[in-house]
Amino acid sequence: MSVKYVSKNGEVYEGEYDLKIARHTTSHILAQAIKRLYPDAKLAIGPAIDNGFYYDFDNLSIKQEDLEKIEAEMKNIVKENLKIEAFKLPREEAIKLMEERNEPYKVELINDIPDGEDISFFKQGEFVDLCVGPHMLYTKGVKAFKLLSITGAYWRGNENNKMLQRIYGTTFENKEKLDEYLKEREEAINRDHNKIGRELELFTTVEEVGQGLPLLMPKGARMMQILQRLVEDEEEKRGYLLTKTPFMAKSDLYKLSGHWDHYKDGMFILGDEKNDKEVFALRPMTCPFQFMIYKNSLHSYKELPFRYNETSTLFRNEASGEMHGLTRVRQFTLSEGHLVVRPDQVEEEFKGVLDLIKYFMRVLNIEDELTYRFSKYDPNDKTGKYIDNKEAWENAQAKMKIILDNLGIDYVEAEGEAAFYGPKLDIQGKNVYGKEDTIITIQLDFFLPESLDMSYVDKDGKKKRPVVIHRSAIGSYERTLAMLIEKYAGAFPLWISPVQVKILPISENEIEYAKKIETELLNNKYRVEVDSSDEKIGYKIRNAQLEKVPYMIILGKDEVNNSTISVRSRSGEKQDNISLDSFKNKLKQEIEDVLK
Repeated sequence: MSVKYVSKNGEVYEGEYDLKIARHTTSHILAQAIKRLYPDAKLAIGPAIDNGFYYDFDNLSIKQEDLEKIEAEMKNIVKENLKIEAFKLPREEAIKLMEERNEPYKVELINDIPDGEDISFFKQGEFVDLCVGPHMLYTKGVKAFKLLSITGAYWRGNENNKMLQRIYGTTFENKEKLDEYLKEREEAINRDHNKIGRELELFTTVEEVGQGLPLLMPKGARMMQILQRLVEDEEEKRGYLLTKTPFMAKSDLYKLSGHWDHYKDGMFILGDEKNDKEVFALRPMTCPFQFMIYKNSLHSYKELPFRYNETSTLFRNEASGEMHGLTRVRQFTLSEGHLVVRPDQVEEEFKGVLDLIKYFMRVLNIEDELTYRFSKYDPNDKTGKYIDNKEAWENAQAKMKIILDNLGIDYVEAEGEAAFYGPKLDIQGKNVYGKEDTIITIQLDFFLPESLDMSYVDKDGKKKRPVVIHRSAIGSYERTLAMLIEKYAGAFPLWISPVQVKILPISENEIEYAKKIETELLNNKYRVEVDSSDEKIGYKIRNAQLEKVPYMIILGKDEVNNSTISVRSRSGEKQDNISLDSFKNKLKQEIEDVLK
């Protein structure tokens, strides 16, 4: 399908239907509709994004039910088939235009445009917006769109700025594709860990506790415990040494490690440097603590590698607008580890770390859903984000690339995504909405051993600098739990289900036998509950299904008389009058098949 477009230079050209341009055009149609319906609203920004578009507004207070009215006005604008025209203005005239229209956010954006760059606008009917385009030539080029949701968003993503109202929407080239997307989105919403996690009472949030501080309820806490035990047991098998370090430290430690210079804005600071003799900070990561443990004594080259692991509670001062369920929080638990190795051990130990991670990915059944990203530093960065040593960076990245290539990893490169102290391999995953995030990371570090004066005595009797590998095993436990909730829609595999078996006596006559079965299963370390309520058996079964329990044991008088059980699986399969021993063997085999 051929469509006409207009560039910021006013050039009209023809090309294939471009979804990104269509979505950007729709964001302008949304803004025009808002200005018609709510003239006092102030325009902020309205870009196209991966799955649609959004526009941020100030001085606007609408609810979800208002979207239908706004959509109707947008459809009127499309029907009017307004021609979209581009024009440019000198800086002073551009500012004057936006001031006359009482658009302070646009004035601020114009002031931020470097001298000498074009200041371009797009006009459709009475509506004018600061924009670099391109856009469709006519509003009728937008074929199928839908407004989806309303959220809050800080101006420029800074929580110190004003909270604006953001309207999300999407656009497609035809109604069929829009309907298909909306159906997929509805399914995604139904799998959202925020929804399912609360319904299954895995976690909750409370305003009085604070944003980004989820409360894990008994079932969610049990799942976290299962994951932590799995990780710590496997790490112990692979030669890791468990540490337990403080949740906070003096600023002196973070200054030595470089976190104070490069990560301070992301930390919770306790005290005031100007007025307090000692200033502390909650730890954003554990590495400098474990390195102090390493430095507690002198080490020979024969002792290396040292593999330290810790289930770490960490704190990061995330912006309020970034918080989301269990995936973006201010306090989280990390399967953290640091390996102190000789230079000749780097590749082999890196391989061992990746093998450990792949084991957990296989157990969690997410291996095929993850991708790899080689995250490098940006040599042109002027913000002070990275340790300033170009030669060392290039050397570290060259060595890491050799390792990745030798391991045959299929990765993409991303400049500007490195940690401040070194390049890293990021293992990326997507949530139900398609948003990509870093799930697990392995980082190569040649800098901190230098800044923290770490050393070992080599075979020639001289002190040498080790290399450090930072790694997580399954990443943040909270984020991993969120991934599992969304992957299985709450119907978890047996091994990690918070309740593996629900015992359902048909009447009070079977409760004593149910308790006996419960005790036997608990003694064999299975997670089991008895529904001893007075409800009818059909209701009990339905409740267990809603709780997504893998297995139900149904007990009536026949089972009591024969000392047997009847089993019903979550999928509806039934086995009547079987022995408890055979059921236990089935549970054991099902779990072993995953964890082997």
